[in-house]
Amino acid sequence: MRVVMFGYQTWGHRTLQALLDSEHDVVLVVTHPKSDHVYEKIWSDSVADLAEEHGVPVLLRNRPDDDELLTRLKEADPDIIVANNWRTWLPPRVFNLPRHGTLNVHDSLLPKYAGFSPLIWALINGETEVGVTAHMMNDELDAGDIVRQEAVPVGPKDTATDLFHRTVDLIAPVTVGALDLIASGQREFVRQDRSQASFFHKRSVEDSRIDWTWSAQELDRLVRAQSEPYPSAFTFHRGRRIEVLAAFVSEGRYGGTPGRVFYREGDGVVIVAGADARYGRNHGLAITRVRTEDGRELPAAEYFTSMGGYLTARP
Repeated sequence: MRVVMFGYQTWGHRTLQALLDSEHDVVLVVTHPKSDHVYEKIWSDSVADLAEEHGVPVLLRNRPDDDELLTRLKEADPDIIVANNWRTWLPPRVFNLPRHGTLNVHDSLLPKYAGFSPLIWALINGETEVGVTAHMMNDELDAGDIVRQEAVPVGPKDTATDLFHRTVDLIAPVTVGALDLIASGQREFVRQDRSQASFFHKRSVEDSRIDWTWSAQELDRLVRAQSEPYPSAFTFHRGRRIEVLAAFVSEGRYGGTPGRVFYREGDGVVIVAGADARYGRNHGLAITRVRTEDGRELPAAEYFTSMGGYLTARP
């Protein structure tokens, strides 16, 4: 089939590479210009560079809503559009243009975690598996019929970076497998159960701020979700910002006020956690490694030279 690809960053790059390696013919690529947004500089393999290396025409767009783009799409005469990590809305006059419509590839197990940063949100929320879904695009974001979907398990120590590497390897088989089904003439696919749908916004600095009223289990997942190269989870100690690079859920249960720097346990320093910590039934978050405002990384046991005081959400 003749394919036009819309995509960006490493997700788009992997999708384009899969298409170039397949029997399908990539006739045009549309991608975003480079961005200074902190999350868009992560996993930033260039779709444009890959296309140009293979002699595929490239258009750069922030939004796909101009007449010149529509003209170029019509001239390309695609059988299908394939999109992955396109960051703005595709209008119906674009996604309905090809003979077979538009196949969107999304890094979650739809209908859950539509929208942005699905791996990070899924890890924070304690999901036991994540994955990649290829679905037909319609008027509602990430809501069309599912053509192919594959999952991988989430381990108890996995970071968002681990899950990225595990799911990005699913892009090629999910994308090409879905295209092969469509090319074979299949037109009926799996309808999404919209009662199970959830839609998440882009992450920003505010979303990495530690709230000590969360449980230790939730905070442990937040720290792992904000693993390098993502911006780290952070808190404030004596008015100065510190990043929490590594932590674990304490063995013991600690009572008191959320945020209290309380006790040394193993290699960690336990911080009281949970909105109901006053009852003494909660585990704490044992921080093992931090980064200070001046960029120094050190064990928490060295940073916290004495117990007492509080970690807070703001200076």
